[in-house]
Amino acid sequence: MRTQLIKATGLAWLALVLACGAALAQSEDLTAEEIVEKADYVSYYQGKDGRAQVKMTITGPQGDQRNREFTILRKDLEEDSQQRITDQRFYVFFHRPADVRKMVFMVWKHTAADESDDRWLYLPAMDLVKRIAPGDKRTSFVGSNFFYEDVSGRNMNLDQHELVQTSDTYYVIKSTPKNPDQVEFSSYKTWIHRDTFLPVQTVYWDTNRDKYREYKVLEVDTIQGYTTVTESRMKNLRDGSQTVIHYEDVTYDVGVPKDIFSERYLRQPPTQYLR
Repeated sequence: MRTQLIKATGLAWLALVLACGAALAQSEDLTAEEIVEKADYVSYYQGKDGRAQVKMTITGPQGDQRNREFTILRKDLEEDSQQRITDQRFYVFFHRPADVRKMVFMVWKHTAADESDDRWLYLPAMDLVKRIAPGDKRTSFVGSNFFYEDVSGRNMNLDQHELVQTSDTYYVIKSTPKNPDQVEFSSYKTWIHRDTFLPVQTVYWDTNRDKYREYKVLEVDTIQGYTTVTESRMKNLRDGSQTVIHYEDVTYDVGVPKDIFSERYLRQPPTQYLR
């Protein structure tokens, strides 16, 4: 059953939205790291793989709008001795508009804190495969308010996590980068729903300790038993620009083959998985 978007101030609106989500086991004795690990799983690791059709609306400071449409494919790879995913792949293929059509963004995500994720961008107009440097992961993703790192998720091991508040509905986690010279933020807080462990809001503070960026979940579904974000927003609190992402036709356990996530398929997209 699809949940209805509730319009209200503050975070209370999500209590009812998430009430129908599949609950994960929880304990009053969870550490901040354990809470973040569960939230990371719900956000990026449910099912062995996944596919979604995505519509993105970018609204500029003056109200001008641009749209993007693309397909995201995701696959989890090897598990370690404790049955944890040790690697992950993402493939993003752009359908519209014409200036980004057939462009591909690919990520090889690694869980080790000392190993940077690998990212590539294929530009069809130039038939060019561009490697995205680790230092560019916190720059705009195709002109939106989302960053490259937001697409596949930030490695939780890059930050120190502290449980700063607990209510009947949310855990509030403050995260501080271990290497502050490598990022543009000084810290961020995440509101994580206690029943589903879904992160429903994240607020970022810059190096001047000012709020400058906010992520918020707008709509949630339960799909194949998994609590799934179907609409979210990233907002620039400095200039008022924002990007809304709407996920359609979300499917888990599709059977996406591993070899799709290679340089060969940047130029030859796997069309049977992109429809």
